[in-house]
Amino acid sequence: QVQLVESGGGLVQPGGSLRLSCTASGSIFSIDAMGWYRRTPGNQHELVAKISNGGSTEFADSVKGRFTISRDNAENTVYLQMNSLKPEDTAVYLCNVGVVENIWYKIYWGQGTQVTVSS
Repeated sequence: QVQLVESGGGLVQPGGSLRLSCTASGSIFSIDAMGWYRRTPGNQHELVAKISNGGSTEFADSVKGRFTISRDNAENTVYLQMNSLKPEDTAVYLCNVGVVENIWYKIYWGQGTQVTVSS
């Protein structure tokens, strides 16, 4: 059993910044890739950013140059630093983590945290 706890969402003005955190705990042998997805008000699901165990990163074109993804392996935590936020970034952000539990590999999703960008 693995639990993901997300934090950092909230209301922010256009041009502002937020940092999202997602921490995994439980029966963890190791963690593989981590990522952030978002569900927009139009009910679309899209990859925002992902980071491999080796630190390679990938970003959606819409957030390149504005968002940064990082991980702290000692704390089983992934971060999403969001700068220069736009109203179009408003969405529910969900953490995605690949976890090795003993001999099993499973993908876990966080519960989601709301990010609202508005004046």
